Amino acid sequence: MRSFRLAALAGLALLASAAVAVAQTDPFQWLEEVEAPRALDWVKGENARAEPVLTGDARYKTLHDEALAVLSAKDRIPLPEFIGAAVYNFWQDGEHVRGIWRRTTLESYRSAEPQWETVLDLDALSAVEHANWIWKGANCRSPGYDRCLVSLSNGGKDAVEVREFDLAAKRFVADGFKLPEGKQNIDWLDDDRLILTRDWGPGSLTESGYGRIIKVLGRGQPLSAAKTVFEGETRHVSVNPEVVKDAKGNRLVLVGLGLDFFNTAWFVVDDQLRTQRLMLPTRSNVHGMVGGRLIVSIQQDWTWKGDSYKTGSVIAVDVPTMIANQFSPQPRNRGPAPKPVAQVVFEPKDRVALDRDQIRVTDNRVVAVLYNNVRGSLVSFNQTQGVWLMQRYLGADNAAVSIVSTADKGDDVFYTEETFLTPTTLKLGVGSTPMSKPVKLLPAKFDAENLMVEQRTAISKDGTAIPYFLVRRKDLAMNGQAPTLLHAYGGFQLSKLPVYDPIVGKLWLERGGVYAVANIRGGGEFGPAWHEAALKANRQRAYDDYFAVAEALIKDGVTSPRRLGAYGRSNGGLLMGVALTQRPDLWNAVVVESPLLDMLRYHKLPAGASWIGEYGDPEKPEEAAWIAAYSPYQNLKPGVKYPLAYITTSTKDDRVHPGHARKFAAKLQSLGQPYLYHENLDGGHANGADPKANARRWAMHYVYLSRQLMD
Repeated sequence: MRSFRLAALAGLALLASAAVAVAQTDPFQWLEEVEAPRALDWVKGENARAEPVLTGDARYKTLHDEALAVLSAKDRIPLPEFIGAAVYNFWQDGEHVRGIWRRTTLESYRSAEPQWETVLDLDALSAVEHANWIWKGANCRSPGYDRCLVSLSNGGKDAVEVREFDLAAKRFVADGFKLPEGKQNIDWLDDDRLILTRDWGPGSLTESGYGRIIKVLGRGQPLSAAKTVFEGETRHVSVNPEVVKDAKGNRLVLVGLGLDFFNTAWFVVDDQLRTQRLMLPTRSNVHGMVGGRLIVSIQQDWTWKGDSYKTGSVIAVDVPTMIANQFSPQPRNRGPAPKPVAQVVFEPKDRVALDRDQIRVTDNRVVAVLYNNVRGSLVSFNQTQGVWLMQRYLGADNAAVSIVSTADKGDDVFYTEETFLTPTTLKLGVGSTPMSKPVKLLPAKFDAENLMVEQRTAISKDGTAIPYFLVRRKDLAMNGQAPTLLHAYGGFQLSKLPVYDPIVGKLWLERGGVYAVANIRGGGEFGPAWHEAALKANRQRAYDDYFAVAEALIKDGVTSPRRLGAYGRSNGGLLMGVALTQRPDLWNAVVVESPLLDMLRYHKLPAGASWIGEYGDPEKPEEAAWIAAYSPYQNLKPGVKYPLAYITTSTKDDRVHPGHARKFAAKLQSLGQPYLYHENLDGGHANGADPKANARRWAMHYVYLSRQLMD
């Protein structure tokens, strides 16, 4: 057995060494220089080759106009945000390309024709300042809700400039806080102080490119005068401050130290700006405070002082008591047991879980989205005599549910319900009982009369049942001839839900296409365990799941490899690269958008080091070996027949580096393989800075898919 293990380790070492050697002799590494003239000339040449094919197709104009009509329609639901007693909305359309930030009263918002007041016009601001401002949100101070920190991005990057804005005067504060561009995380410590992390100068960033130092900045102070509160190390992912309050006046200042993408060490900052570790489990998320207790979701099994909590649970933590007792000895079994520091708000069951990203607090309740086999509903939890009781808001069955905004005062909550074929309904949950009323309804954006949705199951390579949704015509002939698009993500505990997508509906389903969404491992559809099943060394499971769904679609006669296409972006773009390199026989179209592809160098490119918790560390030989086994860039090989891929990214993407997509296309070219490459010169990771840019993007996608799957 020992000799077998030594041989196995030697094999891994050889594979890792070979992978590292390939990475070190990369002939296309020069394409990682985002703005270098040589790299941009290559991009322009590729765009000049792809654009005539895609925008010159006879279908392009119709697809573009239909996409633009959807994206800029004035009958879209203006998604609301509670700020103080008012309702705010950020709105873009054909007239307001960059967008306007506007407000109205709750009563007016609930009417058929709300009376909006423009607060900030980004088109006008961009024109005056000769800038390309993209809205990235606002953080408004409580309890007055009179001033906000407005974040503006140059071209859609994650890096933002932050300015203080006066809501009453509707203008930037002349002598207010103004922070230069950077990836930064900020909260109001009080009316005249900010607690924040950003680039403070040389040595102040982590290897992932995020701030590692938290400081307090007073009004009127230069950045150089800010007082340091907390420091992480360069090997950590990030540090983030957060000020949480509840309706009873309780307040906590927290620091989250990102050990990796999923593990966070929590600290409490006292009034003297001293920090103390809070011994919550490191795989946990903080969602706010209710009744003096911190609401925390945990992504791991956890035992504290003899009390056990199950992964996927939500707990309410008494922070002062926890701090006072966290380093005390384990209590002996004498006398009455002390009250648990953490109360259980929710505990998951098999394939029944809360969406980690859809948990909010109001004055008296915790509201969350619950999924039962990927079918959602809104629930709330209310504490009664130390016990948290769950109540379900009445609503559509088998829907995708999303919390839009919770009231700053009271228990009101805006949320949406939708299905693949049912347009989005915006509802308002009113007060302290789970009663809700429809407020806005999105008009139908495509003809769904003859369409139907099925939830099916495929069996993956290891026997795991993988659910997937199939949207198709009711009279579809199961003869393998249907042009079918299969979408998935499979990472970072993000779920793919049955959402109403007018672009898919109008540009694909209405034209006879079939649409499938696979709930593969790596996502969050069934809680943390579903995600953890495809982490690091087990990454191949997510890809096997995806292939199993594709094979089921073919076996059941829905489609065939000639008519089957794959689409994914970001981590889903990595999935697409694997689909192309491992199973080129399954598809005739693969849209590889904003992708990670060179997985042996992903950690060296901006933000990449923060994802080591998801993929593993290429610097470690054993981990490099199993990353190299699937890394798409390294696994492109001569002599293999690949389908014509469409690879697309954005020059200003400062989250997933455009070098991944560029190098992948260049290597395909060197192998004499067919491909189309297009790089949006603006737009950031979202790949579209405005409705017009997005309409062009989607039209090009669907021209390519039409050429490959429908022609």
